[in-house]
This record gives sequence, structure tokens and C-alpha cells, in this order.
Amino acid sequence: MKFVFKQNYKIFCRCMIAARKEAKLTQETLAKSLKKPQSFVAKYENGERRLDVIEFLLVTRVIGVDPCEIIRKVEQGISETSCEEEL
Repeated sequence: MKFVFKQNYKIFCRCMIAARKEAKLTQETLAKSLKKPQSFVAKYENGERRLDVIEFLLVTRVIGVDPCEIIRKVEQGISETSCEEEL
């Protein structure tokens, strides 16, 4: 079960990285806007650290993306992954 959650969190990480890059932000510039060290962004993007809901909302606000859109993309990625596992 732990593996499934880890795989699902990787989908979340990929979505957050894609959103940051679409906004043309580096880890460093995002971190500065959040008043956090660059390692904060690197750790949640690498899955070493999880974001809580409040942090997620703050990050998406700074990136300029709708948090619901990120959640939709994550859900889609999880659905696609679970469909592939059933094959």
C-alpha cells in the first residue's frame, strides 16, 4: 500500500513542477516569493517533503495556478496509472 501512495505523490510532484515551469519560475524565484529557502521547493518537488493543504494553496497562489486544476491533473494521473495497473 505504501508503494501506491508513493507513486501517487510522484504524480502530484510532477504536476507541481510542470505548473512552476509553465509559470516560468525557477525553484529559487518561487522560494523567494514564498519567503522560504530554495531547498523547501526542491524537497517537495523531489518528494522528500510533503506539502500540507495551506502550503499547497500558498504555492499555487504564488505560481498563479488554480489549485483545483492541479488537483484535477493529479486525479487524472492517478486514474490513468490505476487503469494501466489493471491491464
